[in-house]
Amino acid sequence: MSYKQLFYNSSRQCKISSVCSDVKTVEKTTKQWFLYNERATDIEPDKTSIILFPGQGAQFVGMGKELVKLPKIKEMFQCANEILRTDILRTCLEGPVSKLSKTIHCQPATYIISLAAIAKLREENDELVRNCVATAGFSVGEITALVFSGALTYEEGLHIIRVRAEAMQKACDQKSGAMLTVFVNPGSPFKLAIAAAINHCEIHHKILNPCCKVANYLYPDCKVLAGNSEAIEYIEEHAAQFGIRRTKRLEVSGAFHTPLMFSVYKTMANSLNRMEDFREPKIPVVSVVDALPYRNAMNIKQKLAMQVTHPVLWEQTLYALYNRPPDVSFPRTIEPGPGRQLGAMLRMTNRGAFSNYISVDV
Repeated sequence: MSYKQLFYNSSRQCKISSVCSDVKTVEKTTKQWFLYNERATDIEPDKTSIILFPGQGAQFVGMGKELVKLPKIKEMFQCANEILRTDILRTCLEGPVSKLSKTIHCQPATYIISLAAIAKLREENDELVRNCVATAGFSVGEITALVFSGALTYEEGLHIIRVRAEAMQKACDQKSGAMLTVFVNPGSPFKLAIAAAINHCEIHHKILNPCCKVANYLYPDCKVLAGNSEAIEYIEEHAAQFGIRRTKRLEVSGAFHTPLMFSVYKTMANSLNRMEDFREPKIPVVSVVDALPYRNAMNIKQKLAMQVTHPVLWEQTLYALYNRPPDVSFPRTIEPGPGRQLGAMLRMTNRGAFSNYISVDV
């Protein structure tokens, strides 16, 4: 079997183009496509699976060591080396951490390792892949999910990620920013912290149109803020007065998923528009841009470009994936690829769904 046959190639196709034509609520849309899949597959809900693909930050030196024993995965890396013009496998296996952590390396590396983990899963328990009824990915992981769904080819995904990663790295080099995870108390006025940080930048640093926004909605009471470094520093120093229990800096030099990435949006939009039309996903892919399934091929190009300046609605995406009547069992959840961060967030969001969580070691 070629690596091109490793992803979602089941004969069961779930039509979702008409599901979201009238977007009203996440709950209504979710029930529509969940019930459609249940009828189409005729499989008990607890025998189905949802696959969640990780994003930047999950990578670690040494990932892929066990995976490359499969010949088809070596072929995947050889293809990637040609498109990326670098030995990405060596970077995964040997690092150093400083190199692998760079956006231009960690994004494609996480993408390849995640799809390689699907290959491993097919070898060990193909039913988990064949019975997948929906998928999603965190940030760059959404591209992985689209490839898995059959909407993009492996090579198209690599090309998009190379353009995305290079543009994001360039944006970071030209205009530094910062990202900060905040753990807030229920009902805390953390939005006032954002407003105060923006005001601080305008008055004390004379920054024109400063940026400070929620970049990632991770799970209840935990979010990632991003923006100008001065704004993030202000929030770190004044966290307690805004009901923020704890903060943690992310090891990035840019304000991802904010308007400070507008140059990346333009680069992505231009590159995507020059590519041939994509295909309709064979299974629902829920986008982190709006927590709704992709509608059609053109919708893919629009959302992938928009994603870099919009917050990652991960908490809302999990709600969309797992919301169901009380008498309907949860599917098995698979996290293929490096790390178990998505599993941890699922546990904090929906413990019932987490009870059927499985990770794939890489």
